[in-house]
Amino acid sequence: MSRFRSLWQASVNATKKALTWELEEWVPPVEKCIFKFNSKEDLKTWHLYSDSEYGGLSSASLEIKDGGNGSDCTGVFSGNLSTDMTEGSKWNINRSGFCGMRSKKFDGFIDLEGYDSIALRLKGDGRCYISTIYTENWVNSPGQAEDNSWQAFVFAPKGNWYTAKVPLTRYLPTWKGNVIDAEMEMNPGRVVGMSLSVNAQGGGFIGAKSGAGDFRVEIDWIKSVRMP
Repeated sequence: MSRFRSLWQASVNATKKALTWELEEWVPPVEKCIFKFNSKEDLKTWHLYSDSEYGGLSSASLEIKDGGNGSDCTGVFSGNLSTDMTEGSKWNINRSGFCGMRSKKFDGFIDLEGYDSIALRLKGDGRCYISTIYTENWVNSPGQAEDNSWQAFVFAPKGNWYTAKVPLTRYLPTWKGNVIDAEMEMNPGRVVGMSLSVNAQGGGFIGAKSGAGDFRVEIDWIKSVRMP
């Protein structure tokens, strides 16, 4: 092989290698773990809320369950949904019977560009839960502190571990729990937080458990994924 051809081949090989590196950097992994629930430290990322803040009587807790036999621990989001109100409450809310767990705001943004779905590994109670993605505010009142919220139903079958995969296109823009009747598109590159909630009204899946009473769902992790 001539010296010129050797130099040319070396240049081609170097270019191919550089393009491969750039492609690997440009294309994100097939999945990215956003939250895990394997230790008490993991739970510090979350805070609870319920209708009790507005005179309701629902309650919730978030704890770590030891997997036993050397298996990983998991988070347990549980509590009681009540449609009753505290007598003489100063609050006038349209409906009670809801609880939720919301992540604290990220330091910056979580970039979900390159992913098309959210996956949650759950062991539920037959209820339908609500997965919420919070993005930087530009839909409702740009410049204000409140985030935009995008919500989708997640069914948590009773008794067995289940990985729910929810396409980002299924998340609808909402305002105070009501769907905004307008065509809007989420900006997946500006995610500031997430939540998982449940309400007594149920909905989302035919046959899902609904109504007041206890609820319980175990959570292993929440990931962003790219479906094949």
